[in-house]
Amino acid sequence: MTFTLFRETPAPRVKKDVGDAVVAGDPVQHSELKYISHCDTIKAGIWECAAGAFTANYDGITEFCHVLEGGASITTDAGETYHVSAGDAFVMEAGLRTTWTVDTYIKKHFMICTVG
Repeated sequence: MTFTLFRETPAPRVKKDVGDAVVAGDPVQHSELKYISHCDTIKAGIWECAAGAFTANYDGITEFCHVLEGGASITTDAGETYHVSAGDAFVMEAGLRTTWTVDTYIKKHFMICTVG
């Protein structure tokens, strides 16, 4: 059993390739993967994104997020829009399809669990 303290877990800051997911602007994304479970079914870390819009589909994963800085509007394929900002926490369940619009910047803690 281990205890993982993010501030003491060095991880490279990696630029994420968003490729065809970009809808508008230049939503440059970076992540720092701070934890991977022994079975690779849970991942946790820090993610950030610059201004722009992009699609994100949660196929086979459920993600918990806690916004640290900035904010975004997240629109689901059902047409519902959620505005999240620093301090907000939320879960996106497996199968959800979204479009994120980041006006300036967003930074969040995340935990992704593989489903199935």
